[in-house]
Amino acid sequence: MIRRVLLLLAAVSLPLAAAPAKSPPVMSGTVSAADPRAAEAGIEILRQGGSATDAAIAMMLALNVVEPQSSGIGGGGFLVNHDAKSRAVTSFDGREAAPAAADGEWFFRDGKAMDHADAIPGGRSVGVPGNLRMMAMAHARHGKLPWAALFQPAIRLARDGFAITPRLGNSIDRYGKAIVSDWGRAFFFNADGSPKAAGTILKNPEQAALFAGIAAKGPDYFYHGATAEKLVATVNGARINPSRMTMADVAAYRAKERDPVCGTYRVYRICGMGPPSSGGITVLLILKQLERFDMAALGKDNPVAWHLLAESERLAYADRDTYLGDADHVSVPVKGLLDPAYIASRSALISPDTTMASIAPGVPAGAPPRVRVQPGPEHGTSHMSAVDAQGNVVAVTSTIEDVFGSGLTIDGTVLNNELTDFDIAPVRDGYLAANRVQGGKRPRSSMSPTIVYGPDGKVRIALGAAGGSTIIAQIAKALVGVLDWKMSAQDAIGMGLIYTPGPGGVVERGTQLEPMLPALAALGEQLRAGPLGLKANAVEQVNGQWTGAADPRSEGVAITITGKDSVTHKVARGANAAHE
Repeated sequence: MIRRVLLLLAAVSLPLAAAPAKSPPVMSGTVSAADPRAAEAGIEILRQGGSATDAAIAMMLALNVVEPQSSGIGGGGFLVNHDAKSRAVTSFDGREAAPAAADGEWFFRDGKAMDHADAIPGGRSVGVPGNLRMMAMAHARHGKLPWAALFQPAIRLARDGFAITPRLGNSIDRYGKAIVSDWGRAFFFNADGSPKAAGTILKNPEQAALFAGIAAKGPDYFYHGATAEKLVATVNGARINPSRMTMADVAAYRAKERDPVCGTYRVYRICGMGPPSSGGITVLLILKQLERFDMAALGKDNPVAWHLLAESERLAYADRDTYLGDADHVSVPVKGLLDPAYIASRSALISPDTTMASIAPGVPAGAPPRVRVQPGPEHGTSHMSAVDAQGNVVAVTSTIEDVFGSGLTIDGTVLNNELTDFDIAPVRDGYLAANRVQGGKRPRSSMSPTIVYGPDGKVRIALGAAGGSTIIAQIAKALVGVLDWKMSAQDAIGMGLIYTPGPGGVVERGTQLEPMLPALAALGEQLRAGPLGLKANAVEQVNGQWTGAADPRSEGVAITITGKDSVTHKVARGANAAHE
């Protein structure tokens, strides 16, 4: 069945690759995305002479159509860009924002904090979407093709139809109960209430019309007028957890250019997103705390190497949970967290022979006073990477948070539940939480689009992942694999994951890590084997040549074009491809 659906996917995506070029063909470029039809959209744009940013935007839009459970313009994201000419790194924040009415008890019911699962469905979890504003800002800075051209592959897919993949079919079957909109129920389910199966062709004329309007009139088509009115009416009129969003909240949303967070790991320079993303800082903390250990000599098959990675994760996640949030609303000690002396003090807590008895955050320079208060699934995310003929590189991660987000839709597009990335209760362990809900604030994110430079100053790899807070661990693991263990990006992404955001933790079931559990237990690790919803994509440069990587757990592909008619598909699908 899966093979028949994949053949059908190839047939559906061929028109994208065969679309007539409107500009002289670009002679090289690489893209990687979580769905082959999105990757083909990126290649189509590169063939037309588009930039890496143009290709990334086209892939984001195409994924909105064919992977509606994971990302889209109803959500938000982060984009990191390398400019080949200036060698400058820029980053753009399209993270969703809370309505002005939101406060510390936004997710309270009858005076008590709601359970996280109860807070997800309906209107209150929806933040003002940011992806479109982010796309427009990045396009203004780094785009080459007209804005409208970037929408055409997605419009064709929505208008003409696309096949449900095994992964989407599995999401509908397992998580379809999260869809609370009438349109969503009719779109994803048959008249008898059964989920539409893999191979079914879906057409989404509502979304095609929405995209056509935005293509013609720009992002204001979404943030003002009838579409914005529909957004506000949908979230405020939700049967479950109605919101108090206003037209002013939507109109006021702005994407922001942020300073990237950059640091070194051995001879490499690593750049990622700063707050409100926790990804860039936490990935750097994990790697820098490992720097004093000879990870290369230990190698990927040594349980000690994975124990060290687990311990470093625990320390980094503890600091993340305590200090990181939206720097426009709370004080985030970025400089103190990345100070070499502070990192050395944290690294000193790690032993290759034993596991730490307890985990606590450190106290970096510049840490704000902690205010004590009296007691009173793979998530919906996707990553794309692209490089164009000029060597411009983009890493962008987009999300609607949970599978099918809030379960609400407008104009054929799923709306996020991103506000549940805030701490549901404003108090954490007796202290006022840095990531508490506040009006206009952007929730902390684990999204970690990352660009790594070699000692020659050239981009070595650009990567990102999906999977909630596992994203950070996925990126750190992949970079250890590529930079220390000299693996290809494809093999490093495909390795099993050890995920330890606190005491204990999980090793990915069915991977090379599961047989190591007894040896890890001898080092004091209390781990269990379990499934982890993972999905990563990358482009990398090896010996002057670009290639791509896509997670074998997903349906993703990487495509490299090397000439007018030469297209190389690098398909990376594994036994878990159908699972979210």
